[in-house]
Amino acid sequence: MNAAKRAKILQRLRAQNPTPTTELNYRSQFELLVAVMLSAQATDISVNKATGNLFEVANTPAKIAQMGTRRLKPFIKSIGLYNNKAKNIVATAQILMDQHEGRVPDTRQALEALPGVGRKTANVILNTAFNQATIAVDTHIFRVANRTGLAPGKTPLEVEKQLVTWVPDEYKRHTHHWLILLGRYTCTARKPQCGRCVILDLCEYQEKAAK
Repeated sequence: MNAAKRAKILQRLRAQNPTPTTELNYRSQFELLVAVMLSAQATDISVNKATGNLFEVANTPAKIAQMGTRRLKPFIKSIGLYNNKAKNIVATAQILMDQHEGRVPDTRQALEALPGVGRKTANVILNTAFNQATIAVDTHIFRVANRTGLAPGKTPLEVEKQLVTWVPDEYKRHTHHWLILLGRYTCTARKPQCGRCVILDLCEYQEKAAK
């Protein structure tokens, strides 16, 4: 795929949704961090249900650290891997209190030093909470980037590097959200809805004509 076609894809996605954002519910940078940590191998809908109750009781590093894993677990037990996630969230909350004055850090190094925070989570926080031009690659984005030909790669990191290299600066801050929404609702894993896709004629998916 050439640069002109990539630009047209991004132009259309922007025209369709000029100011995209996450579908996770949050009111603070810390709430976003907790929600993103919970979202691994879970749907945003299930996370929002869990955090809706949790954040009414505890929504700051101090309150989560004080709550501890035993009291946190019942709030998130509907989420996959909740035992490990509870441990990481409480540990992260304590580190934020001890090392960051209770604030979510705005650097990749500091974020990835937190328990349970990997590159993808750090990218989401940097992008959504701090408006940085990072591109997180989850399963939806990995699929869309490869299927459309926008940024093919064998690993999420390879796809991320391709996107960061090829996506023009004016589109970088919103590319993560455009692609995740495209993958979640249109370019789905089993039955992509090619007939109603805004980039149908630009996509290089070999099987799209049969969909």
